[in-house]
Amino acid sequence: MSAKRILIVGGVAAGSSAATRARRLDEEAEIVVFERGAHVSFANCGLPYHVGDVIEDEEDLLLVSPQTFAERFDIDVRVRHEVLSIDRERRELLVANLGDGSRRKERYDALVLATGAGAFRPPVPGLDLPGVFTLRTVPESRELRQWLDAREAKRAVVVGAGFVGLETAENLRHRGLDVTVVEFQNQVIPALDAEMATPVAEHLREQGVELVLGDGLSAIEETREGAMRVRTGQGKALDADVVILALGVRPRTDLAKRAGITTGPRGGVVVDGAMRTNDPHIWAVGDVAEDRCVITGGARLLPLAGPANRQGRMAADSIYGREMQFRGVQGTSVCGLFGMTVAMTGLGQGALASELDIEDRSITLHPKDHVSYYPGAEKIHLKLIYEAKTGRVLGAQAVGQAGVAKRIDVIAMDIQMGATVFDLEQAELCYAPQFGAAKDPVNMAGMIAANELRGDLPAAAWRELVGADALLVDVREADEFERGHVEGAINLPLSELRGRLDELPTDRDILLYCQSGKRSYDAVRALHQRGYRARTLVGGMESYLHQA
Repeated sequence: MSAKRILIVGGVAAGSSAATRARRLDEEAEIVVFERGAHVSFANCGLPYHVGDVIEDEEDLLLVSPQTFAERFDIDVRVRHEVLSIDRERRELLVANLGDGSRRKERYDALVLATGAGAFRPPVPGLDLPGVFTLRTVPESRELRQWLDAREAKRAVVVGAGFVGLETAENLRHRGLDVTVVEFQNQVIPALDAEMATPVAEHLREQGVELVLGDGLSAIEETREGAMRVRTGQGKALDADVVILALGVRPRTDLAKRAGITTGPRGGVVVDGAMRTNDPHIWAVGDVAEDRCVITGGARLLPLAGPANRQGRMAADSIYGREMQFRGVQGTSVCGLFGMTVAMTGLGQGALASELDIEDRSITLHPKDHVSYYPGAEKIHLKLIYEAKTGRVLGAQAVGQAGVAKRIDVIAMDIQMGATVFDLEQAELCYAPQFGAAKDPVNMAGMIAANELRGDLPAAAWRELVGADALLVDVREADEFERGHVEGAINLPLSELRGRLDELPTDRDILLYCQSGKRSYDAVRALHQRGYRARTLVGGMESYLHQA
């Protein structure tokens, strides 16, 4: 038998992973990677940091060269080659050499589509003006840097407040530019629940980033050579020397569609658990493929490097009859912004409400990343979302200066294992004073949620306060109350509560809060056992201050 011939369209994370895994499984196979761009393997997650000179040398972004692929893996990588069409019946590709313009047909036994995703460009005037950039490739980052240097740019407008947009904004601030971020949604990082986005927005403003939220891009005009004016849908006019579009990405499916490969409701290529398309000889991996959401079971697009790498590996296994199943995605991601960390996994309550017909609950807490008596403890804002009926963990979001990614990683693994909040309260995690606490924030989240489900913690969300005919009680000490409290609240410190029970009604709902929720929980337990209709406002003043 002749050696298997595997062709891969596209490199970077998914295509490169498929190629190297295939080689490890088969030394005899002929493996060819076609990459339309000039680089087959580069760190696109590092591009904003190259713009900001955190990563100074462009070469550091180039992970593996075609020569290295050839020498280490005997893989033939052809950059500047574009696949024009797929003949599924003949199992042939038509490939154009973008260097000399020649074309040739290439036969395959197995074909892997790793064509990725392209930056979304909305149909508004001015996107083709000089000085308007997207940031998806190394050449784009090079062109942006050159523009900033040549024009001595002072003002930037970033359109889009997702991770890439905000990372770009941060790095432009590092270069000394005045930066305005325009976002159509009413908050930064739309994937977050609104109250979790509030501290991020506050932090960005403290760092000098101007935010225009709830307003979209309408047009970009050239005011003079090298200078522009960004107009928004609500009539704002923002002057800029450079504009960066960070409006997300769309799967590059044109090649697949022309060949009759099935695409799905989210716009990506439909694949099974082995990453195989509707053609038994063709697989699709990475940003071009639709993923199965672990939480809902439905289709989801998730352009992240981690899933892309695993999918490439999975496709190679499938080509060789190792019918492993890709378990799906849950959106575990992290972003650093001016020293703040934002991380999430699973789905937030906003997404759950639109995608899954179940009753969900959530709790918020504000623990320190390690014990307070050890120097340097930093606060974490942590939200846990779970199913009301079973306690199954559905998602988590966290914001803070330290220890954030660690906690979200732990909860991400719990979600993968189908764990519940009762598992979180029992989780055995590392503890030393400089790393955590005997009750880690993950344990605390599980304990609070488990208490709520067991009925030990009658709880209310801050939004329930609106229009409620309830007595609002602040159980912090008098000096804390005087420094600031919720309008309409009375002050009854926990330290005095048992001696002043006659001041509380027995025929009226009582909503209690403290700074972060701990003292109000203790107060609710004391009142609940005495027959009072008491509930705690989850997360205390810390959560109240972050309400959108």
